Amino acid sequence: MQLKTMRAIRQSMLGGPEVLELVSMPRPEPRATEVLVRVAAAGVNPVDWKTRSGYGGIGKPPFILGWDVAGTVEAVGSGVTRFAVGDRVFGMPEFPSEAGGYAQYVTARARHLAKMPERLGFVDAAAMPLSSLVAWQALVDTASVGPGDRILIQGAAGGVGHLAVQIAKSLGAYVLGTCAPRDVTFLHGLGVDEAIDFTQQDAASTVRDVDVVLDLVGGPVSMASLPVLRDGGLLISVPPFTDLVPIRTAAGDRIRVTDILVEPDRTGMEAIADLVEQDQLRVRVAHVFALEDAARAHELGETGAARGKIVLTAGAWARMPKIQSSVRQTIISTKCGAAAPQKETS
Repeated sequence: MQLKTMRAIRQSMLGGPEVLELVSMPRPEPRATEVLVRVAAAGVNPVDWKTRSGYGGIGKPPFILGWDVAGTVEAVGSGVTRFAVGDRVFGMPEFPSEAGGYAQYVTARARHLAKMPERLGFVDAAAMPLSSLVAWQALVDTASVGPGDRILIQGAAGGVGHLAVQIAKSLGAYVLGTCAPRDVTFLHGLGVDEAIDFTQQDAASTVRDVDVVLDLVGGPVSMASLPVLRDGGLLISVPPFTDLVPIRTAAGDRIRVTDILVEPDRTGMEAIADLVEQDQLRVRVAHVFALEDAARAHELGETGAARGKIVLTAGAWARMPKIQSSVRQTIISTKCGAAAPQKETS
């Protein structure tokens, strides 16, 4: 017998992590072109706590946060031909509108999801969509990166950055990445050609002739990235609150400058799934929380101390197949760690 109710994390007001409440509510039903997904895991991203605090665009509370989801198709609406009940799927539905990923069930348009790679577990799958799509849409759709291109990734060890490194390498690029001292070895393990410890080396004064800069840090880093670019190069600034007007003025006609807002992308998700199957893309999962501990997950995320992605689990995840992370994961019950000296703000 199918449950008609579900547990979800909902907020009725804007504020700190304490506004996130565990509630019981009616389970959604799929409409035409939608599927109902039984959520096994949901990713936690910086946009989540920014939206919780009032900087997002999904309107006034009450609402349910969360866009990155991985789970199993429970039901299909009319017109759906891509999926069947029982399929394992992952994706980033409805972004930037409300998707409701912090819940046991979510409905999504079928074309906002992709089938999970066989080798990927639910936790890893939930950690990937938003971050990997930002990287894919920046490097492939926006920059058209190809073999031999020189790419500098500012914040290369972060949630988006470490995936961008691997995607850029899969495209044949020469990849430079800035990071904290503790992550130099990690980046070399991902295949980065030059890992730059930003506490010891100023990329703006030592790096030149870069074709593309993917800035995941924002603020003054975008402006400081201009000198590294060749004439006709491209600066992609991902953090949403970076003022591009003075950067474009300084860049003049020499450098192209753009921002980017990620969007649901079935084709991109399928390409990402292919990279996973080919063992060219792995996600770094730092911490796993139970759904009811969403507030603790946000507390940790906002410190910048998580060295990798944070994931919520919405069910008996330990009994699900292929759930172990390909990099690293832990179960967290208390906040821990110190803030990282450099972090993505996207």
